[in-house]
Amino acid sequence: MADPMTQSSQISSSQGLNDGHSASSKDSKFSDSFFSSPVSLIQSPQVNDLVHWRDPKKSGVVFGVSLLLLLSLAAFSMISVVSYLLLALLCVTISFRIYKSVIQAVQKSNEGHPFKALMEKDVTVPPETFRKHVDTCLTHVNRVLKQMSRLFLVEDLVDSLKLAVVMWLMTYVGAVFNGITILILADILLFSVPPIYEKNKTQIDRYIDIARTQVNTTFAKLQEKLPASMKRCKAE
Repeated sequence: MADPMTQSSQISSSQGLNDGHSASSKDSKFSDSFFSSPVSLIQSPQVNDLVHWRDPKKSGVVFGVSLLLLLSLAAFSMISVVSYLLLALLCVTISFRIYKSVIQAVQKSNEGHPFKALMEKDVTVPPETFRKHVDTCLTHVNRVLKQMSRLFLVEDLVDSLKLAVVMWLMTYVGAVFNGITILILADILLFSVPPIYEKNKTQIDRYIDIARTQVNTTFAKLQEKLPASMKRCKAE
């Protein structure tokens, strides 16, 4: 019978090799994530419920406010939009404060400040929460930097060519739309595509698989036509 410690070390080493192999395969499979469905990017349960209109009232408010804000930014400068929003908020709070003061004076009541309950709430950000979000952002930034490094330094020629094609297509998009217009379209698509996808998931997935197969086949043929020296570099 084998020593339990030996078996444990063998299992650990095999798991480590499998983990390393899966991690390297994830890094190399850029095409799978590059052409993945946009719906898969919605990972947060709150965002998922919003864009799928689980609560129509809440989703409608978020969609309306976000669309109105983007349309305002398209018509006015950001400074003007922010100033008008803060001015509107101040008008509401000041008017409500004056109204409650008049009511208290007429009724001779001592209810106190109308926003007292809100003022007593702790609005400070705990250091632990701040550090947690900073660490999360740092993880994403490092991941993006790693991907940009391997793409722009042409670690994989096919992946770099994919990025070049996308950037070339984006030049035509940028010639037709500006940044705010793209954000407006993205906001509309974000709240309209998920419900449509959910109702027609089977048909859409079939067409997505067909498109992904065609793209992968095209790039596979392109990769076969690469010079032997480039293939050796990629293998290394």
